[in-house]
Amino acid sequence: MPESNWQKSSYSAANNECVEVRRVGGTVELRESDEGHLILRTTPTTLSALLHGIKTGEFDHHA
Repeated sequence: MPESNWQKSSYSAANNECVEVRRVGGTVELRESDEGHLILRTTPTTLSALLHGIKTGEFDHHA
């Protein structure tokens, strides 16, 4: 399966302070646009669980 291009959130406008994501095979890769050499790899299921937890406030007590 070919690599997909990095995608940036539409909320980030033109600046370089955002998280980018792409699919590579069966994994999902995330990076911060200004630190492109640091890449986090995970599964779609794990990323989905993380996003769900963020949206529901599961991690708010850590702030």
